[in-house]
Amino acid sequence: MTVTCATVQELYNPEASLAGKYLSAFTYPWEALSGIKQLILTLGPTLPKDEYDEVSEHVWVHKTASVMPSAYLGSPCIIGARTEVRHGAFVRGSALVGEDCVVGNSVELKNVILFNHVQVPHYNYVGDSILGEYAHMGAGSITSNVKSDKTLVVIHTPEGNVPTGLKKTGAFLGDHVEVGCNSVLNPGTVIGRCARVYPLSCVRGMVMAHGIYKQAGNIVLQREAE
Repeated sequence: MTVTCATVQELYNPEASLAGKYLSAFTYPWEALSGIKQLILTLGPTLPKDEYDEVSEHVWVHKTASVMPSAYLGSPCIIGARTEVRHGAFVRGSALVGEDCVVGNSVELKNVILFNHVQVPHYNYVGDSILGEYAHMGAGSITSNVKSDKTLVVIHTPEGNVPTGLKKTGAFLGDHVEVGCNSVLNPGTVIGRCARVYPLSCVRGMVMAHGIYKQAGNIVLQREAE
């Protein structure tokens, strides 16, 4: 079974991330999660030394990036050009953060790819997830990456369920997705390009491209909501 609206090609612009070529080798984004660490370890030594500093072992930061002294950058990670890593941010490792991003106060990242221009600015947890270009997570919104019963994550789609074979799987946000404040994206959530999620939502399954998630069972296309 092929779920076309959940493919890498449907969700992401490969030109907007150092991971673009890597991701293009997969049909679905969750297939790429297990290789993020090795991807960073492979990319890091190839980065231009006149543009990136290896500030500690396997931690590469662009010279134009701003990293506050109280932020923690775990290995391995890459921080792109003009990105802000603000006070108290906790990058646990295996994080590929693109250009012009914001990683805000008390934000935690683990095993993630953030495309260029992504903003996770206030009290967000993003783990085992991929966020597309210009995606924005409102204050307090998080990705839940482990099911309460600890079983393997399944992607719930209108075309049927797709097993990931993974215990830890967060969310996959397409380009230009907007997630409202204090929302929870349950394990295996896929949100299509340009979709919006209302604040205080508990999202499971899929939101179609250009959709608006109001509440469970109430997802409309943006043109229908106008």
